[in-house]
Amino acid sequence: MKALILAAGLGTRLFPFTQQTPKPLFTISGRPLIDTVIRKLEDSGCEEIMINTHHLHEKIEAFIQTQHYAIPVHTRYEPTILGTGGGIKNSEDLFGENPFLVINSDIITDINLKTVYDFHMGHNYPVTLALCDHPEFNKVSLNKKKFIIAFRRKIPGNCSSPNKELAFTGIHIIDPEIFNLIPQNKFSDIIDIYIEMLARNKKIKAFVLNRQSFKDIGTPKSYRNAAMEDMAKETLKKKFPENLNHQIIKTRLPGDGSDRKWYRFYSKEKNLIMADHGIKCRDGISETDSFILIGRHLYCRGIPVPEIYLHDAFSGLVFMEDLGDTNLQTDIISKDKADILSSYKRIIDNIITMNISAGNGFKTAWTHQTPFYDINLILEKECRYFVLSFLNKYLNMEAAYEDFASEFEFIANKALKYPVTGFMHRDMQSRNIMVKDKTFYFIDFQGGRIGPIQYDLASLLIDPYVNLSSNIQNDLLDYAIQKLANFINFDENGFRISQRYCSIARNLQILGAFGHLVRVKSKKWFEQYIPPAVKTLQRNLDAAKENDFTMLKSVLRY
Repeated sequence: MKALILAAGLGTRLFPFTQQTPKPLFTISGRPLIDTVIRKLEDSGCEEIMINTHHLHEKIEAFIQTQHYAIPVHTRYEPTILGTGGGIKNSEDLFGENPFLVINSDIITDINLKTVYDFHMGHNYPVTLALCDHPEFNKVSLNKKKFIIAFRRKIPGNCSSPNKELAFTGIHIIDPEIFNLIPQNKFSDIIDIYIEMLARNKKIKAFVLNRQSFKDIGTPKSYRNAAMEDMAKETLKKKFPENLNHQIIKTRLPGDGSDRKWYRFYSKEKNLIMADHGIKCRDGISETDSFILIGRHLYCRGIPVPEIYLHDAFSGLVFMEDLGDTNLQTDIISKDKADILSSYKRIIDNIITMNISAGNGFKTAWTHQTPFYDINLILEKECRYFVLSFLNKYLNMEAAYEDFASEFEFIANKALKYPVTGFMHRDMQSRNIMVKDKTFYFIDFQGGRIGPIQYDLASLLIDPYVNLSSNIQNDLLDYAIQKLANFINFDENGFRISQRYCSIARNLQILGAFGHLVRVKSKKWFEQYIPPAVKTLQRNLDAAKENDFTMLKSVLRY
C-alpha cells in the first residue's frame, strides 16, 4: 500500500491562525497532525507516502526533513493549487498499477487504515470511501447495500429500501483507473470526479464506521474541542490509569481579569484543571509558552505551583493539577489578625524562596513580554497604562502622559535604585495564591521575569482584594526583611526605599488594569476594588517624602 496525504489547502476556515502555520502542522499534545497521520500509515503497513503541498509549503517540507520515518516520505509542491483531484493526478507516477490510499492531513481518527484498505481489496469497485455519522457534514447518500448514490444532495428512498446520509471522512482507497478521469495540470475536485463516475454508472463502495471515532478540525472551535478532548483523555490515562474507562465531564470555571478560559475535567473522583490560552497566532514565544516553561521551572525548583501534566503550546491548552477553588482572598475573610499574619508570613517565606531559588537557572528567553523589569516597562506598562486606562478611560479625563513624566521617571528610578535582583512573579496578589490542604500555591506565573524582588512583596502587601491595614503591612515588611537577611546581605534602608516605589509603580498598574477591565472588558465587579487601590496609592505618595508628586495627587482627588 502507498498513500497520498493531501496537505496543500489554504485552511481558510482557520484564518487567521493559518497565516503563520499551515493546518497540517496544527498540533495536539505537541504533535503535528500530519505526523500523526504519517505514523498511522506506517503502522498500517504503508510502504511509501507522497504529500502534496502549496500553502506555506516550506514549513511542511522543513518539518518532514527533521523526522526519521521508517518509510520514504516525499513532498510535492504545487505552485498553483490543483485541488484534491489535481493533487491526486499530480502524484500518479508514485502509485503504479495498485490501489492507493488518499487521506486528508488534518483529521483525527482511530480508524484502522489497513482494515479500510483490505476492505477495498476484497471487492471489485474502483473507489472506497470511509464514511461516518457526523450530522453537520452528512452529505453523502448511500443505499441499503452501502453503495454511494449521490454527493451534496439527498436522494429519497422508499419504506422498504431507505437511503442514508453520512459524512465523508477524507479517507478513500482508489484504483489507478481514476487517473483517466482527472485532467492534467488543472484544478480539479475529486468529489466532482466521483459524481462523474456515478453518472457513468461506475459504482463507489462505502466503508461505514461503527464505533470508530472521527473528528473534523476545520474551524478554530472544532480544532480546539478535538484537542481538548484528546488531551483530557491522554492526561487522565497517564496520571490516573485506574480511571481509564470512566466518563469524563467538563465544566467551565468562572473567569477573572485575563482573557484565558478555565475548565475542570472530572473522571470518577479525579480532577484536572485546564487553561485555554487561545490558538497561537504568530511565531515566537507566546503567553502559553511562558506559562509552560516558567511553570515547569518553578515546579522543578520546588516552588509550590501546580504540576503541569500535559500541554500543547500551539492550541494554547495546558492541563495541570487541580488546586481547588479557595484562594487567599476567600481564605482569610473570617480570620483574625494573628491568623492573617501567620498565613502571610508563610507566604512570604515561599515568595523569598521563589525569588532567590527560581532566579538560578531562569532563562530570559522564556519570557513573552520583557525579560527584565526595567525603567521602560515601568514607564510604559505601569505609568502610561495608568494615564490611558484609569485617568482617561475610567475617569474620562483628557490627561496627557507628558504632564506626569517627571514624576513617573522619579518613581521608576527610585524603584530600581536599590534592587535585590531575582525572579519576580509580577502579579503576586491574593487571587493568584491558592489554598489547598493548608498549603499555599502560586498560580498565574506566566508574566515572570528577572527584576527587583521588592516588587512581589509590594504586590502582596498593597493587594486591593484584601486591603491589609497599614499596621499589618508594616509588620509583614519587617518580617520579610528579617527573613531575607538569613539568605543574602543587602542594604535594608535601600531595600525599603525601592520597595516603597515598587509599591507605587504596582499601584499605578493596578488602577490601569481595573480601568481597562471595567470600561473595555465590561467586568464591572472589579470596580469595587478601585477606591481601596486609590487610597493605598495616596498613602504611599504621602509617605514618599523625596517628592511632592503634585500632579499625581491632584488627579487622585476624584
